[in-house]
Amino acid sequence: MFEIVDKKVLNSSVTSLTIKAPFIAKKAKAGQFLIVKADETGERIPLTISDFDSSAGTVTIVIQAVGFTTKKLVRMNCGDYLADVAGPLGLPTEFGNPKKAIIIGGGVGCAIAYPQAKTLHNMGVDVTVIAGFRSKDIVILEDEMKKVSNNLYITTDDGSYGEKGLVTDVLKRLLNKGGYDLVIAIGPVIMMKFVALTTKPYSVKTIVSLNPIMIDGTGMCGGCRVNVGGETKFACVDGPDFDGHLVDFDELMRRNTLFREEEAHACRLEETNNG
Repeated sequence: MFEIVDKKVLNSSVTSLTIKAPFIAKKAKAGQFLIVKADETGERIPLTISDFDSSAGTVTIVIQAVGFTTKKLVRMNCGDYLADVAGPLGLPTEFGNPKKAIIIGGGVGCAIAYPQAKTLHNMGVDVTVIAGFRSKDIVILEDEMKKVSNNLYITTDDGSYGEKGLVTDVLKRLLNKGGYDLVIAIGPVIMMKFVALTTKPYSVKTIVSLNPIMIDGTGMCGGCRVNVGGETKFACVDGPDFDGHLVDFDELMRRNTLFREEEAHACRLEETNNG
């Protein structure tokens, strides 16, 4: 059992939970994830580690309430216990030795981009963060990202906050100035696809963190397979980070919609049972 020791509501659909998990916190690194079960009968879902504190023995996950289990998780409170938390899983991000990096987060993906920026900032890298949202009311982690970046750009689709437009608009402007040797993008698959298309002509190393359907998290089920450079890779053991210029994003988007009807059915049942 893993106790929830802190809870923050970041916006109307996104919640942060900090969990007491000293053994996981001791080994966690940026880019890794957890497999979480809310209760004994619940499904196992992957959630990226958005922060960790080895001295306090805690790890933090950020959850967007979009499906049956994520809605159950965000209803939990401090003092509640998760049935199971397995991790850290996946390979830590391999940053190399960049001098100037751009970290891009899209929506709730900013929760994953944050530890990447934090790690690079602590390495002494010049870090620029671009965070994209649909509108001002769903902006998250702005203060946290400011603390770990030399420059922070926020974009909104509707122009209600920051710059109106897409993260790729800011990205292209920065790349035209030159000097950047690493781009990391985390967010909706379509966003990561266009970030990779934007950086490719500039030959800038581009890392994306993939979120395919995942079941066991150990490479046994094959559910999280992705096509990278024409080869089949498993996000849980070969990733979740991959070379953005080699990922077949179109195939990933198709696979991620396979169980959309089943998920919607489960949510309707939950609403009926709780209604």
